[in-house]
Amino acid sequence: MEASEKPQLPLDHRPDGTVRALEDRLVIERLEVSDAGAARVVRDQKAEGREPAETVTRAIEIGARVIESEGTAANVDFVNSQFERHMGSLAQELSKALESGSEELAEQIATSFGADRSGSVQQQIREMLIKANEHQRTEMVRLFNAEGGANPLSDFKASVTAKVAESAERSERQAEALRDQVGKLHAEIARLTERREGEEALAEAEEAGTRKGRSFEERVHLAIERVAEARGDCAHAVGDVPGTGGSKKGDSVVEIGGGEGSALGRIVFEIKDSQLNKPKAWSEMNGALQARDADYAILVVAGDEAIPTGGVEEMHEYQGNKLIVSVDPEEPDGRALELAYRYASLRVRVAREAAAGVDAAAVRTASSEARDAIANFKAVKSALTTATRQVERAQTGIEDIELAVIERLDRIEDAIEDAEAVQAEDD
Repeated sequence: MEASEKPQLPLDHRPDGTVRALEDRLVIERLEVSDAGAARVVRDQKAEGREPAETVTRAIEIGARVIESEGTAANVDFVNSQFERHMGSLAQELSKALESGSEELAEQIATSFGADRSGSVQQQIREMLIKANEHQRTEMVRLFNAEGGANPLSDFKASVTAKVAESAERSERQAEALRDQVGKLHAEIARLTERREGEEALAEAEEAGTRKGRSFEERVHLAIERVAEARGDCAHAVGDVPGTGGSKKGDSVVEIGGGEGSALGRIVFEIKDSQLNKPKAWSEMNGALQARDADYAILVVAGDEAIPTGGVEEMHEYQGNKLIVSVDPEEPDGRALELAYRYASLRVRVAREAAAGVDAAAVRTASSEARDAIANFKAVKSALTTATRQVERAQTGIEDIELAVIERLDRIEDAIEDAEAVQAEDD
């Protein structure tokens, strides 16, 4: 109801379309334009990525400006025609004025050169011409300065003044519209700038999150992948791939022997850079075993401080299919990860051979020896960690002793300087 009350200007009505002007908008309905050039421009712009509706809108805006410019040219032609018409009237007025001045000049000549007139003829003629010229000039100035119909250029001046005022008003409207567009453009630029800054901040936050979480997972997987390739196995990053039941537990899966043929078994790696408690760690490894249909699970944590709480030990086999190993968060390619990998692979192979009824006594013996070796590795690593801490404490003690020695030396030097000063005063 509201739309129908707005001023509407039907610009065109054709069987194949309608064009209406609604205030400051154009509404085009079912209008077909038969113009090969226009169609070609729309297709070319579309090929360059510009939408057809945007191209047509720009074409209408530019065409409107051209038509408006043609109207300005028409106004100039109108001014020229008015000038020519009034110049004709001016010529007639001037002609009359000149004729009047000529008659007056003739009378003056007749009077001046009468029988009783004396003096130089040339001088008298010159004086009369000067007076006539001054009179004509005065009349012309009075005529052009007169108001209303007495001035032959009054209509011309009025029409030119009106056209100039109209042009100035139109220019002011266009300048105001341009200022509005510039203001909107500035607002859009500010909005886009704010959006870009927000996106950059979000990207930085995501990157920081990746450095803290996913980046550690990726580094560990690359280390696992290198060990797998060297042993003829095949490693897969599956952290974002749903497993059995839709669960995404388990970050890397190794197919033992998968790089050379059919897989003999599967090891799943759960990678964490934060500390878990024992129940949560067991839940993660059991879930990974089920989701990835694996035979053995290894929990890889970022440093000793991330080893699960609750009495859990590193490099100790639990329940015959679980192992926990800590690695350097920045450089996980250490001996500990390789030993855990190889031990898990050995355990899977032994279990498969035992299930197949193969006499694997030698393999079981090697497995037991490997378990003992891992225990020794753990003990040595623990001792090394303890020794490192003791060395750090010793280093701290040495630094404290150095500071104490320096402090005492400073006191001795101050005492000597005071004694020398007193001796100098006594002398």
